[in-house]
Amino acid sequence: MEKTTERDTLITKKTASQAELAIKSLRVGEIIEGKIIGKDRSAVYLDLGPQGTGIIYGREFYIAKGQLKDLNIDDNVFTKIMDLENEAGYIELSLSGASKEITWDQLKQMKEKGEEISVKILGANKGGLLAEIAGIRGFLPISQLSPEHYPKVEGGDSAKILKELQKFISKELSVRIFDLDEREEKLILSERAKETERIKEVLKNYKVGDIVEGEISGVTDFGAFIKFLPPASEVKEGASEPLEGLIHISELDWKIIEDPAAIVKVGEKVKVKIIDINNDKISLSLKALKKDPWMEVESKYKKGDKVLGKVTKFNPFGAFIQITPEIQGLCHISEFGTKIKMEETVKIGESHNFQILEIRPEEHRMSLRLAEKE
Repeated sequence: MEKTTERDTLITKKTASQAELAIKSLRVGEIIEGKIIGKDRSAVYLDLGPQGTGIIYGREFYIAKGQLKDLNIDDNVFTKIMDLENEAGYIELSLSGASKEITWDQLKQMKEKGEEISVKILGANKGGLLAEIAGIRGFLPISQLSPEHYPKVEGGDSAKILKELQKFISKELSVRIFDLDEREEKLILSERAKETERIKEVLKNYKVGDIVEGEISGVTDFGAFIKFLPPASEVKEGASEPLEGLIHISELDWKIIEDPAAIVKVGEKVKVKIIDINNDKISLSLKALKKDPWMEVESKYKKGDKVLGKVTKFNPFGAFIQITPEIQGLCHISEFGTKIKMEETVKIGESHNFQILEIRPEEHRMSLRLAEKE
Protein backbone atom coordinates (compact mmCIF):
# COMPACT_ATOMS: atom_id res chain seq x y z
CA MET A 1 0.00 0.00 0.00
CA GLU A 2 1.37 3.37 -1.02
CA LYS A 3 2.26 5.80 1.74
CA THR A 4 0.12 8.96 1.81
CA THR A 5 2.30 11.97 1.26
CA GLU A 6 1.80 15.45 2.68
CA ARG A 7 1.05 16.65 -0.87
CA ASP A 8 -1.77 14.05 -1.23
CA THR A 9 -3.28 15.16 2.08
CA LEU A 10 -3.22 18.81 0.96
CA ILE A 11 -4.89 17.90 -2.35
CA THR A 12 -7.60 15.91 -0.51
CA LYS A 13 -8.23 18.79 1.91
CA LYS A 14 -8.33 21.26 -0.97
CA THR A 15 -10.86 19.12 -2.87
CA ALA A 16 -13.02 18.78 0.24
CA SER A 17 -12.78 22.52 0.82
CA GLN A 18 -13.88 23.23 -2.77
CA ALA A 19 -16.86 20.89 -2.34
CA GLU A 20 -17.84 22.65 0.90
CA LEU A 21 -17.50 26.03 -0.81
CA ALA A 22 -19.68 24.86 -3.70
CA ILE A 23 -22.38 23.70 -1.27
CA LYS A 24 -22.18 26.94 0.71
CA SER A 25 -22.71 28.90 -2.53
CA LEU A 26 -26.10 27.21 -2.92
CA ARG A 27 -29.21 28.26 -1.03
CA VAL A 28 -32.48 26.61 -0.10
CA GLY A 29 -35.17 27.53 -2.60
CA GLU A 30 -32.71 27.99 -5.48
CA ILE A 31 -33.46 26.42 -8.86
CA ILE A 32 -30.60 24.23 -10.07
CA GLU A 33 -30.03 22.04 -13.13
CA GLY A 34 -28.74 18.48 -12.81
CA LYS A 35 -28.32 15.25 -14.77
CA ILE A 36 -30.14 12.07 -13.74
CA ILE A 37 -27.52 9.43 -12.84
CA GLY A 38 -29.63 6.88 -11.03
CA LYS A 39 -33.21 5.76 -10.40
CA ASP A 40 -34.74 3.20 -8.06
CA ARG A 41 -38.22 2.45 -6.71
CA SER A 42 -38.31 5.38 -4.28
CA ALA A 43 -35.58 7.84 -5.28
CA VAL A 44 -33.89 9.59 -8.19
CA TYR A 45 -30.24 10.75 -8.03
CA LEU A 46 -28.84 13.75 -9.87
CA ASP A 47 -25.31 14.84 -10.66
CA LEU A 48 -25.09 18.53 -9.75
CA GLY A 49 -21.47 18.91 -10.88
CA PRO A 50 -19.12 20.62 -8.39
CA GLN A 51 -22.03 21.08 -5.96
CA GLY A 52 -22.32 17.33 -5.39
CA THR A 53 -25.12 14.80 -5.72
CA GLY A 54 -28.79 15.55 -5.31
CA ILE A 55 -31.68 13.27 -4.45
CA ILE A 56 -35.45 13.38 -5.01
CA TYR A 57 -37.09 11.04 -2.53
CA GLY A 58 -39.78 10.70 0.11
CA ARG A 59 -42.75 13.05 -0.27
CA GLU A 60 -41.13 14.92 -3.18
CA PHE A 61 -40.64 11.64 -5.05
CA TYR A 62 -44.30 10.68 -4.78
CA ILE A 63 -45.56 14.18 -5.66
CA ALA A 64 -43.50 14.12 -8.89
CA LYS A 65 -43.88 10.39 -9.61
CA GLY A 66 -45.86 11.04 -12.80
CA GLN A 67 -43.17 13.38 -14.16
CA LEU A 68 -40.27 11.20 -13.05
CA LYS A 69 -41.45 8.05 -14.85
CA ASP A 70 -41.06 9.88 -18.17
CA LEU A 71 -37.44 10.84 -17.42
CA ASN A 72 -34.42 8.68 -18.22
CA ILE A 73 -30.77 8.38 -17.17
CA ASP A 74 -28.69 11.29 -18.55
CA ASP A 75 -31.76 13.54 -18.87
CA ASN A 76 -31.19 17.09 -17.59
CA VAL A 77 -33.87 18.54 -15.31
CA PHE A 78 -34.41 21.63 -13.23
CA THR A 79 -35.10 21.10 -9.54
CA LYS A 80 -35.56 23.21 -6.43
CA ILE A 81 -33.22 22.84 -3.44
CA MET A 82 -35.11 21.80 -0.28
CA ASP A 83 -32.14 20.97 1.97
CA LEU A 84 -28.40 21.62 1.41
CA GLU A 85 -27.29 18.37 3.07
CA ASN A 86 -29.33 15.58 4.60
CA GLU A 87 -28.12 12.80 6.90
CA ALA A 88 -26.79 10.78 3.97
CA GLY A 89 -24.88 13.78 2.60
CA TYR A 90 -27.16 14.37 -0.38
CA ILE A 91 -28.69 17.68 -1.46
CA GLU A 92 -32.47 17.20 -1.20
CA LEU A 93 -34.38 18.36 -4.28
CA SER A 94 -37.93 18.94 -5.47
CA LEU A 95 -38.98 18.52 -9.09
CA SER A 96 -42.55 19.76 -8.56
CA GLY A 97 -41.33 22.81 -6.63
CA ALA A 98 -39.03 23.80 -9.49
CA SER A 99 -41.75 23.27 -12.08
CA LYS A 100 -44.11 25.51 -10.14
CA GLU A 101 -41.51 28.26 -9.68
CA ILE A 102 -40.52 28.14 -13.35
CA THR A 103 -44.21 28.33 -14.28
CA TRP A 104 -44.67 31.46 -12.13
CA ASP A 105 -41.63 33.02 -13.86
CA GLN A 106 -43.19 32.25 -17.23
CA LEU A 107 -46.49 33.78 -16.10
CA LYS A 108 -44.66 36.96 -15.04
CA GLN A 109 -43.09 37.18 -18.50
CA MET A 110 -46.51 36.68 -20.13
CA LYS A 111 -47.93 39.53 -18.03
CA GLU A 112 -45.04 41.87 -18.91
CA LYS A 113 -45.42 41.11 -22.62
CA GLY A 114 -49.22 41.36 -22.51
CA GLU A 115 -49.56 37.95 -24.16
CA GLU A 116 -53.01 36.62 -24.96
CA ILE A 117 -53.68 33.17 -23.52
CA SER A 118 -56.51 30.80 -24.37
CA VAL A 119 -57.94 29.22 -21.22
CA LYS A 120 -60.66 26.67 -20.62
CA ILE A 121 -63.24 27.71 -18.03
CA LEU A 122 -63.37 25.05 -15.30
CA GLY A 123 -65.94 26.54 -12.95
CA ALA A 124 -67.90 29.59 -11.82
CA ASN A 125 -68.92 31.32 -8.63
CA LYS A 126 -70.82 34.52 -7.85
CA GLY A 127 -67.64 36.58 -8.29
CA GLY A 128 -66.46 35.26 -11.67
CA LEU A 129 -64.94 32.34 -13.54
CA LEU A 130 -62.27 29.77 -12.65
CA ALA A 131 -59.56 28.66 -15.07
CA GLU A 132 -56.07 27.12 -15.06
CA ILE A 133 -52.79 28.01 -16.76
CA ALA A 134 -49.98 25.40 -16.70
CA GLY A 135 -51.35 23.87 -13.51
CA ILE A 136 -51.83 27.22 -11.73
CA ARG A 137 -55.40 28.07 -10.77
CA GLY A 138 -56.57 31.44 -12.02
CA PHE A 139 -59.62 33.64 -11.41
CA LEU A 140 -61.43 35.81 -13.96
CA PRO A 141 -63.58 38.35 -12.03
CA ILE A 142 -66.89 39.55 -13.44
CA SER A 143 -65.44 43.07 -13.66
CA GLN A 144 -62.73 41.79 -16.03
CA LEU A 145 -65.10 40.10 -18.48
CA SER A 146 -65.52 41.71 -21.89
CA PRO A 147 -68.70 43.82 -22.34
CA GLU A 148 -70.00 41.06 -24.62
CA HIS A 149 -69.76 38.43 -21.86
CA TYR A 150 -70.66 40.61 -18.86
CA PRO A 151 -73.81 39.17 -17.17
CA LYS A 152 -76.33 41.99 -17.62
CA VAL A 153 -78.94 40.67 -15.21
CA GLU A 154 -81.95 42.83 -14.34
CA GLY A 155 -82.21 43.44 -10.62
CA GLY A 156 -78.67 42.13 -10.02
CA ASP A 157 -80.01 38.78 -8.76
CA SER A 158 -76.90 36.82 -7.67
CA ALA A 159 -78.50 33.46 -8.49
CA LYS A 160 -79.27 34.62 -12.04
CA ILE A 161 -75.74 36.05 -12.41
CA LEU A 162 -74.26 32.69 -11.37
CA LYS A 163 -76.52 30.90 -13.86
CA GLU A 164 -75.25 33.17 -16.66
CA LEU A 165 -71.61 32.59 -15.64
CA GLN A 166 -72.09 28.80 -15.57
CA LYS A 167 -72.83 28.93 -19.31
CA PHE A 168 -69.09 29.56 -19.88
CA ILE A 169 -67.96 26.31 -18.19
CA SER A 170 -65.96 24.14 -20.64
CA LYS A 171 -65.71 27.03 -23.12
CA GLU A 172 -62.41 28.68 -24.05
CA LEU A 173 -61.81 32.40 -23.58
CA SER A 174 -58.89 34.56 -24.68
CA VAL A 175 -57.43 36.39 -21.68
CA ARG A 176 -54.41 38.28 -20.43
CA ILE A 177 -52.81 38.16 -16.99
CA PHE A 178 -54.13 41.12 -15.01
CA ASP A 179 -52.32 40.51 -11.70
CA LEU A 180 -50.33 37.78 -9.96
CA ASP A 181 -48.65 37.07 -6.64
CA GLU A 182 -46.57 33.90 -6.35
CA ARG A 183 -46.34 34.08 -2.55
CA GLU A 184 -50.13 34.19 -2.17
CA GLU A 185 -50.60 31.92 -5.22
CA LYS A 186 -52.92 34.55 -6.71
CA LEU A 187 -53.46 34.66 -10.46
CA ILE A 188 -56.04 37.17 -11.75
CA LEU A 189 -57.04 37.03 -15.40
CA SER A 190 -58.73 39.61 -17.60
CA GLU A 191 -60.70 39.22 -20.79
CA ARG A 192 -61.32 42.96 -20.88
CA ALA A 193 -57.59 43.81 -20.86
CA LYS A 194 -57.06 42.44 -24.37
CA GLU A 195 -59.55 45.01 -25.72
CA THR A 196 -58.21 47.95 -23.73
CA GLU A 197 -55.88 49.30 -26.41
CA ARG A 198 -58.53 49.04 -29.14
CA ILE A 199 -61.11 50.78 -26.97
CA LYS A 200 -58.67 53.57 -26.05
CA GLU A 201 -57.97 54.12 -29.75
CA VAL A 202 -61.68 54.22 -30.61
CA LEU A 203 -62.37 56.65 -27.76
CA LYS A 204 -60.08 59.18 -29.43
CA ASN A 205 -63.05 59.80 -31.72
CA TYR A 206 -65.10 61.10 -28.79
CA LYS A 207 -64.96 63.86 -26.19
CA VAL A 208 -66.90 64.76 -23.06
CA GLY A 209 -70.08 66.57 -24.09
CA ASP A 210 -70.64 64.58 -27.29
CA ILE A 211 -74.13 63.23 -27.89
CA VAL A 212 -74.36 59.69 -29.26
CA GLU A 213 -77.22 57.42 -30.21
CA GLY A 214 -77.26 53.74 -29.40
CA GLU A 215 -79.22 50.72 -28.27
CA ILE A 216 -79.73 49.53 -24.70
CA SER A 217 -77.83 46.24 -24.50
CA GLY A 218 -78.42 45.36 -20.86
CA VAL A 219 -80.14 46.52 -17.69
CA THR A 220 -78.84 45.86 -14.17
CA ASP A 221 -79.65 47.07 -10.67
CA PHE A 222 -76.96 49.78 -10.94
CA GLY A 223 -77.81 51.15 -14.37
CA ALA A 224 -78.01 50.32 -18.07
CA PHE A 225 -75.47 49.43 -20.75
CA ILE A 226 -75.68 50.95 -24.22
CA LYS A 227 -73.89 50.04 -27.46
CA PHE A 228 -73.30 52.88 -29.89
CA LEU A 229 -71.42 54.15 -32.94
CA PRO A 230 -70.64 57.74 -33.94
CA PRO A 231 -72.66 59.23 -36.82
CA ALA A 232 -71.60 57.79 -40.20
CA SER A 233 -70.16 61.17 -41.24
CA GLU A 234 -67.81 61.13 -38.25
CA VAL A 235 -66.66 57.51 -38.39
CA LYS A 236 -62.87 57.41 -38.43
CA GLU A 237 -60.43 54.59 -38.91
CA GLY A 238 -60.68 52.08 -36.06
CA ALA A 239 -64.13 53.30 -34.98
CA SER A 240 -66.24 50.86 -37.01
CA GLU A 241 -66.91 48.53 -34.07
CA PRO A 242 -69.52 49.57 -31.50
CA LEU A 243 -68.53 50.65 -28.02
CA GLU A 244 -70.41 49.83 -24.87
CA GLY A 245 -70.80 52.35 -22.07
CA LEU A 246 -72.66 52.57 -18.79
CA ILE A 247 -75.52 54.87 -17.87
CA HIS A 248 -75.38 54.79 -14.08
CA ILE A 249 -78.72 54.61 -12.28
CA SER A 250 -78.17 58.17 -11.04
CA GLU A 251 -77.83 59.37 -14.67
CA LEU A 252 -80.99 57.76 -16.04
CA ASP A 253 -83.43 60.42 -14.84
CA TRP A 254 -83.76 63.42 -12.52
CA LYS A 255 -86.27 61.60 -10.34
CA ILE A 256 -85.36 58.95 -7.78
CA ILE A 257 -85.11 55.55 -9.46
CA GLU A 258 -85.48 52.22 -7.68
CA ASP A 259 -85.50 50.03 -10.79
CA PRO A 260 -83.60 51.05 -13.98
CA ALA A 261 -85.85 48.69 -15.96
CA ALA A 262 -88.71 51.11 -15.29
CA ILE A 263 -86.85 53.76 -17.34
CA VAL A 264 -85.23 51.83 -20.22
CA LYS A 265 -85.65 48.44 -21.89
CA VAL A 266 -83.18 46.19 -23.72
CA GLY A 267 -83.30 46.94 -27.43
CA GLU A 268 -84.59 50.48 -26.93
CA LYS A 269 -82.80 53.17 -28.98
CA VAL A 270 -81.83 56.28 -27.01
CA LYS A 271 -79.63 59.37 -27.25
CA VAL A 272 -77.14 59.96 -24.42
CA LYS A 273 -74.48 62.48 -23.50
CA ILE A 274 -70.86 61.55 -22.75
CA ILE A 275 -70.05 62.85 -19.25
CA ASP A 276 -66.70 61.13 -18.62
CA ILE A 277 -63.95 59.24 -20.46
CA ASN A 278 -61.42 57.49 -18.24
CA ASN A 279 -58.87 55.21 -19.96
CA ASP A 280 -61.07 52.54 -21.58
CA LYS A 281 -64.27 53.38 -19.73
CA ILE A 282 -66.93 55.79 -20.92
CA SER A 283 -69.74 57.15 -18.71
CA LEU A 284 -73.00 58.32 -20.22
CA SER A 285 -76.04 60.27 -19.11
CA LEU A 286 -79.64 60.10 -20.24
CA LYS A 287 -80.88 62.74 -17.82
CA ALA A 288 -78.35 65.30 -19.13
CA LEU A 289 -80.52 65.55 -22.26
CA LYS A 290 -83.68 66.07 -20.22
CA LYS A 291 -84.86 69.39 -18.77
CA ASP A 292 -83.22 70.06 -15.42
CA PRO A 293 -86.09 70.56 -12.91
CA TRP A 294 -83.75 72.43 -10.56
CA MET A 295 -83.58 75.36 -13.00
CA GLU A 296 -87.20 76.22 -12.18
CA VAL A 297 -87.17 75.34 -8.49
CA GLU A 298 -86.83 78.96 -7.32
CA SER A 299 -89.98 79.93 -9.21
CA LYS A 300 -91.93 77.36 -7.18
CA TYR A 301 -90.21 77.45 -3.80
CA LYS A 302 -88.41 80.04 -1.67
CA LYS A 303 -86.58 80.15 1.64
CA GLY A 304 -88.98 79.83 4.60
CA ASP A 305 -91.66 77.94 2.66
CA LYS A 306 -93.23 74.91 4.32
CA VAL A 307 -93.46 71.85 2.08
CA LEU A 308 -94.71 68.30 2.42
CA GLY A 309 -91.94 65.78 1.82
CA LYS A 310 -91.45 62.02 2.02
CA VAL A 311 -88.44 60.50 3.81
CA THR A 312 -86.61 58.32 1.26
CA LYS A 313 -83.36 57.30 2.98
CA PHE A 314 -80.85 58.05 5.76
CA ASN A 315 -77.13 58.66 5.54
CA PRO A 316 -74.51 59.91 8.05
CA PHE A 317 -75.37 63.52 7.12
CA GLY A 318 -79.11 63.32 7.68
CA ALA A 319 -82.37 62.31 6.01
CA PHE A 320 -83.18 62.68 2.31
CA ILE A 321 -86.61 64.16 1.68
CA GLN A 322 -88.47 63.86 -1.63
CA ILE A 323 -90.41 67.06 -2.39
CA THR A 324 -91.41 66.15 -5.98
CA PRO A 325 -90.48 63.10 -8.10
CA GLU A 326 -87.46 65.11 -9.37
CA ILE A 327 -86.57 67.33 -6.39
CA GLN A 328 -85.00 65.99 -3.22
CA GLY A 329 -83.69 67.91 -0.21
CA LEU A 330 -81.65 67.09 2.89
CA CYS A 331 -82.69 67.50 6.51
CA HIS A 332 -79.28 67.65 8.21
CA ILE A 333 -78.48 65.39 11.15
CA SER A 334 -77.93 68.49 13.30
CA GLU A 335 -81.67 69.22 13.04
CA PHE A 336 -82.33 66.04 15.02
CA GLY A 337 -79.31 65.96 17.33
CA THR A 338 -78.23 62.34 16.85
CA LYS A 339 -78.67 59.56 14.30
CA ILE A 340 -80.71 57.53 16.79
CA LYS A 341 -83.03 60.47 17.45
CA MET A 342 -83.38 61.09 13.70
CA GLU A 343 -84.48 57.50 13.08
CA GLU A 344 -86.89 57.70 16.02
CA THR A 345 -88.40 61.01 14.85
CA VAL A 346 -88.95 60.17 11.17
CA LYS A 347 -89.31 56.86 9.36
CA ILE A 348 -88.49 55.97 5.76
CA GLY A 349 -91.66 56.20 3.70
CA GLU A 350 -93.35 58.66 6.05
CA SER A 351 -94.42 62.16 4.95
CA HIS A 352 -93.85 65.22 7.13
CA ASN A 353 -93.96 68.98 6.90
CA PHE A 354 -90.55 70.58 6.38
CA GLN A 355 -89.36 74.17 6.19
CA ILE A 356 -86.93 75.26 3.46
CA LEU A 357 -83.75 76.72 4.97
CA GLU A 358 -81.77 77.23 1.75
CA ILE A 359 -82.02 76.55 -1.99
CA ARG A 360 -79.00 76.25 -4.31
CA PRO A 361 -80.29 75.27 -7.77
CA GLU A 362 -76.84 75.32 -9.39
CA GLU A 363 -75.67 72.71 -6.84
CA HIS A 364 -78.97 70.78 -6.87
CA ARG A 365 -79.25 71.31 -3.13
CA MET A 366 -82.13 72.12 -0.81
CA SER A 367 -81.66 72.28 2.96
CA LEU A 368 -84.65 71.51 5.16
CA ARG A 369 -85.70 71.25 8.77
CA LEU A 370 -88.62 69.41 10.29
CA ALA A 371 -91.41 71.94 10.80
CA GLU A 372 -92.72 72.29 14.36
CA LYS A 373 -96.13 70.79 14.90
CA GLU A 374 -98.83 73.38 15.35
